[in-house]
Amino acid sequence: MNTADIRLALFACIEPGVALWSREIAERGLDAVYDRITTRKYDTVKHAGLMERFATFELDVARESIIKSGGVFITCDDENWPSSLNDLEVPPLGLIVKGDVALLTQRSLAIVGTRNPTPYGIRIAGDFAAGFVDREWAIVSGGAYGIDTAAHRGALVAEGRTIAVIASGIDIQYPAGNARLFEEICENGAIVSEVMPGVIAMPHRFLTRNRVIAALSKSTLVVEAAFRSGSLRTARDAAELMKPVMAIPGPINSPSSEGCHRLIGERAAELVTSVADAIELISAL
Repeated sequence: MNTADIRLALFACIEPGVALWSREIAERGLDAVYDRITTRKYDTVKHAGLMERFATFELDVARESIIKSGGVFITCDDENWPSSLNDLEVPPLGLIVKGDVALLTQRSLAIVGTRNPTPYGIRIAGDFAAGFVDREWAIVSGGAYGIDTAAHRGALVAEGRTIAVIASGIDIQYPAGNARLFEEICENGAIVSEVMPGVIAMPHRFLTRNRVIAALSKSTLVVEAAFRSGSLRTARDAAELMKPVMAIPGPINSPSSEGCHRLIGERAAELVTSVADAIELISAL
């Protein structure tokens, strides 16, 4: 097997975001890790699930499933690979992209937030998305209900381009209510996944995909987030990459804005109230 085939096999069988395998690959190299897994030189009890996935893995079937889903598999060896992903503590082994692969290397802003927004949050997310695409930025979000949906739609309504980084395979429209939105995104943007087609979304995969959202984007904007929110994880992932993080303030008694106020209060995010503010802040850093 060549390097691309080995990387696809590892991508298909290893759960994304696991630091152990990232360290092993960095220290031993792709070929050595692949050989050690296939010859069962790792703990066969601790890694029983992984060993089983490798035992049943078929390269041709994996390739065909990606093609049938309308995607392409890219790795750090491809010219359209976003180099910022390599700065992550646990960089992806690869990505499956449906849509315009070249969009991944263009200037973009991540807009994230709660799945249960207020009308204020929906309006602000859409307005900021539209304002940034008017300035020829792409918008990155997670394809979920709430702020994610508002951000994607804001970009599309303004005839801009947007990227959805999802926690399932590109052939699984999750959430189902956003099926039409995903179709619209693919027409001029891209859907990105760190798992194979057919893989369903699981709670932990939303957290691991958040680091991809942060790394793909030049900056991250949080619009309405609860005190404990996955969006705060995205913000902290961006901060660890030394990328500017911004947050929209809300009413002081709004639970939907507690996370934003927390970020601002901890000086983990800059307060912004307009697209012009945000552009000025990003340009100054």
